[in-house]
This record gives sequence, C-alpha cells and structure tokens, in this order.
Amino acid sequence: MNLLKDNIPKLVKQLAIPASVGTLFQTLFNIVDTFYAGKISPEALSALSKSFPIYFIIIATSIGVTVAGTSLIGNSIGEKNKKNILFYFTHIIFYGILISLVITYIGINYSEKVFKLMGSTDQVINLGLQYTNIIFYGSVLFILVVSLNSLLHAEGDTKTYRNVLILSFFLNVILNPILIFGFLFIPPLGVTGIGIATLIAQFVSLIIILIKVVSNQIIKNITKEYFFPKFYYLKNIFFQSMPITIAICGYSIAASFIFTYVGASGEYAVAGYGAATRIEQVVLLPVLGINTAIISIIAQNFGANYLERIKQTYFTSIKYGLFIMILSGIVVFITADIIPKFFSNDPDVLDYGTRYLKISAFILPAYPIFFLSNGFFMALKKSENAMINNLLRNVLVPILVFHIARHLSADFDTFFWIWAIFQWTLSLLLFIFVIFYMKYRLKKSSTISNPRTQMFRKRSSNK
Repeated sequence: MNLLKDNIPKLVKQLAIPASVGTLFQTLFNIVDTFYAGKISPEALSALSKSFPIYFIIIATSIGVTVAGTSLIGNSIGEKNKKNILFYFTHIIFYGILISLVITYIGINYSEKVFKLMGSTDQVINLGLQYTNIIFYGSVLFILVVSLNSLLHAEGDTKTYRNVLILSFFLNVILNPILIFGFLFIPPLGVTGIGIATLIAQFVSLIIILIKVVSNQIIKNITKEYFFPKFYYLKNIFFQSMPITIAICGYSIAASFIFTYVGASGEYAVAGYGAATRIEQVVLLPVLGINTAIISIIAQNFGANYLERIKQTYFTSIKYGLFIMILSGIVVFITADIIPKFFSNDPDVLDYGTRYLKISAFILPAYPIFFLSNGFFMALKKSENAMINNLLRNVLVPILVFHIARHLSADFDTFFWIWAIFQWTLSLLLFIFVIFYMKYRLKKSSTISNPRTQMFRKRSSNK
C-alpha cells in the first residue's frame, strides 16, 4: 500500500475493513462483559452500563493518543522526515505513561461521585466500583497499547491491531465466566472478575504489539538519543492529543445527563438503554473503521501537500458511511424487538431497549458525517476543530436536550426523539463547515504546516 499514490476508494476499503473487523471484536469484547453482567443480576447490568461514562475517560485518552501519534508520525512520513518519525514514536510512549498516571488518580478518586450524580442505588454504586477500580489501576496497559500501535496505523497497518483485538475477544470469552463464577481453585469474583479479565487481555495485547513494533524496519534505526525527552515533541503531542481527549471526555457528560434522565424511569430503564447502546456500537463499527482509514490517508497526504487526494478521501468516506448506516438503520428498526433479548429476560428491560433501538435507527445515518468530519480535522492536525465539534455534541446538546425534555415533562421516547433532532442538526451544520474549510482554508493550512512548501515559496520569491 502506498497512501500517497494508490487509488483512494481502494485504500479506504483496504484500511477500513481490517480496522472495522478489529473494532467489531473490541465491541464484542464489551458485549460479552454486558452479557455476563446481566447473568449476575439486573443491578450488575445497570452498574456496568453506568460505569461506561466513567470508563470512557480511558477510551477518550486512548483515542487522543492514537490520533496524535497517527497524525504526527503520518505527517512526518509524508514529509520523509525520519528524525521526526522516531522522536514522535518515543515521545508518544512517554506521553502515554504520564497521562495514564493522571487517569488512574482521577478514576480512583472520583468514580463514586459520578455514580451518585447519576442517581444510582448503593448496591449499583458498590458493583460499579468493583469494576471501575480494577480498570483504572490498569489504565497504563490500555494507553501503552495504542501508543505503540500509532506507528503501525501511521504506516497504514491496521491488520496487526485487528488481530490483537480478535485474540483479546476470545481471551475475554474464556476468562469472564471463570473469573465471575469461579472454577476449580479460582473463587467467584463477580463484577470484579470482569475487570480482571479485561486487564489480562490488555496485557497480552501489549506484548504482541510490542513484538511487532520492535521488528519494524523504522525502529531498527533508533538510537539512545531518541529516548531523551524533548519539550518540543511532548508539546506537539499534548496539543494534538489533549483537545480531542477533553472533547471526547465530554461524552461522559452526555452519558451522565442521559442516564440521569433515563434513571428517573428506574434502574431497569437504564439497563435496557445500556444494553441497546451496545448494539448501536456494533452498528457504528464500519464508520469507525473508515475513520481510522482516513486519518492515516489524510495525514500522509497532508504532509506531502496532496490536497486533492485529501478532498477525495473525505467525500469517499462520507459516501460509504451514509450508505452503510442507512442500511444498518433499516435492519436495527426491523429487529429492535429481538436484539435486547440477548442481554436480559426481564420484560421491562426488554421494553426500554426495544423502544430506544427504534429511535436510534433514525439517528444512525447522522453519525458518519460527525465522526468522519472529526477524523478529517484530526488528520490535518486541527484537533481544536474536532474539540469544538465534540464539545457541542457531547456537552452543549445534552444540556439543551435535558432541559427541554424536563420543561416538556418528556417521557423516555420523547427525550430520545429530541436527541435525534439535535444530532441531525449538528451533523448537517458540520458537513457545511467542512465544505467551507476545504474551499477557503485547506490550502492555507497546508502551506503553513508543510516546511517543504514554505522552502519552495521562499526560493521562488528570491528568484
């Protein structure tokens, strides 16, 4: 694969399909956790659902680190700057370790407060903390995996991470029942066992990714000078990573508002909604895979100053994403009565899950525009734009929806229909903004970013 020369639609497919398959197994990993939590009790299922906004700080940081590493290393590859490639590689690892320490501190000290804010019962809080405490103590494993993998993604290798995620899924399938319910000399650990199984799978993933990266031809040229921390590279990584991390952390705020409103209908409503969102995550996998692909493609082409290929990549990805999500929405609507039965037998849980999925089917086609537009900006090293988009969607919109719903005394269904209207409005406005940006700002941004272009213009002016 040559990300600077090969056919764009072909490249999007070649990169997106392995990434989508990998993300599928990552989501199935979470579905397995949800499935076994439901086998423990409805309260355990509610606890795991409510833990997701808290656990999401690790996901948000992982995405930030991945985007920073992929875009900065990818740009350096496009510029053919071997020194920057190696410096960004080592410094993304330094940054990952430092930020994981901060995450662990926040997660351990503030998780209980978040559970209480969502109106959880004491039993649900206790079960939720059994899971989140284990996860946060092992957060460094999550961050190191994506830090190392950012080099592979920048080169266009999405297959290695796919294989690692598939292996993690099967490990989780084996470990979950053993650690939750006990086996031979292993005592039953309940919800704690779900967290331990996750960390074991992450540790195995880390070893495999490390072996693959060490054998990479670029890394064979590394010397000890690259392991001396330099403020310049850490600063660039921070400003590329942190805006998107903070913005995606806003999802925790959105989820907290949703769970608070839904929780007014009872813990079983939360359990039904939480189970349904797992299905929504599966459906979104192709879009997330396409997003991974375009970040790699656009990052290298931006470094090489190939602007037309950047535009073609974005519009190709939008076309694919919309087509897939429209079909997916139809399937979700038709099967909404069947899918929730996988997670629970309780009629109330099933009812709420079905009702949410039927509304979600109409929201799904709006998501590709949002995610892929953010991927576009992240690949261009414009994380501040993606941050604004995410803050609008994950902070401002949930606050508005929450207060409008309360003012209208909206029930469960009406609340999510209001949510659907806001999601579509924001996505359409974002699409218009991207078109404006490509027409009036992209060329200027590329000229400022690309040192080779600046050098050429200086020489031309001197002549």
